[in-house]
Amino acid sequence: MASADGVEKLEDAIVRSAEQVAGQIRAAKEAISTVIFGQDRVIENTLVTILSGGHALLIGVPGLAKTKLVETLGVTLGLDAKRIQFTPDLMPSDILGAEVLDESNTGKRSFRFIAGPVFAQLLMADEINRASPRTQSALLQAMQEQHITVAGARHDLPKPFHVLATQNPLEQEGTYPLPEAQLDRFLMEIDVDYPDRDAERRILFETTGAEETLAKASMDAEILIAAQRLVRRLPVGDSVVEAILSLVRAARPNSEDGSDKLIAWGPGPRASQSLMLAVRARALLDGRLAPSIDDVLDLAEPILKHRMALTFSARAEGRTIPDVIRQLKTRIG
Repeated sequence: MASADGVEKLEDAIVRSAEQVAGQIRAAKEAISTVIFGQDRVIENTLVTILSGGHALLIGVPGLAKTKLVETLGVTLGLDAKRIQFTPDLMPSDILGAEVLDESNTGKRSFRFIAGPVFAQLLMADEINRASPRTQSALLQAMQEQHITVAGARHDLPKPFHVLATQNPLEQEGTYPLPEAQLDRFLMEIDVDYPDRDAERRILFETTGAEETLAKASMDAEILIAAQRLVRRLPVGDSVVEAILSLVRAARPNSEDGSDKLIAWGPGPRASQSLMLAVRARALLDGRLAPSIDDVLDLAEPILKHRMALTFSARAEGRTIPDVIRQLKTRIG
């Protein structure tokens, strides 16, 4: 009986925490929407990524407020935000930091570590595919390991630590596309599209006047870390787990449903883990205590599409990865 009471108290505590945190997250989302217009889906998916403890890859042409989104997120979530503009001559030490030789008044020499911009809670890696693979790897390893090693010494990154990287889908000359293993480290690939007419009209008035709306802080790092812990405690029903497994496994070659003629290679278990966390985070963002199959279907594309490739014959037929994912989703939903 005591154990049942204990479980009930734990469930009540989770419910109370979820209600409180959900309110704070919704306030943060509304605060971001007062500065970034016409990108509700992008804002939601970015917040889901951060609540899940992951990193996001933002794909969009210049001028769609990707940089402004990161700055606004930093202010609204109360995080220390920094930005790195990736260029072909950027070196790993420009991101991670370096050891310098110091000499004291007495003539004693010693090395001192100067931290690079990676020591931020929210880091924007602007046009990540412009830097060399060596520099990309330095950042992507930091994303995965949550620490860096310089001259044999380990330096832990701040908590929380999130990277929002951007890529321009137009210009591919002089770029170094991210290898598949590195793409897999991003929880989501988020497409940033053009705003609709009403949103663009609002942008014209709000951003070209004498006064511009500024973001306001709604949370801080401690609240965010508590929210991330809570996401991992939310219950997930068997039907949702089965939907995640069915969808991710169907997106692989040689799957049971015969989609292997279309798919050259597909998502690994990290995609299932990402989807499991993201559906919980989305439920919390909506003020719900458990995710639904609709969450799985809505988040399938941004979580799976950068973890898949089509066969030559599928590409020759004009098929696309989003098209194939939509086809797979019809079997689940």
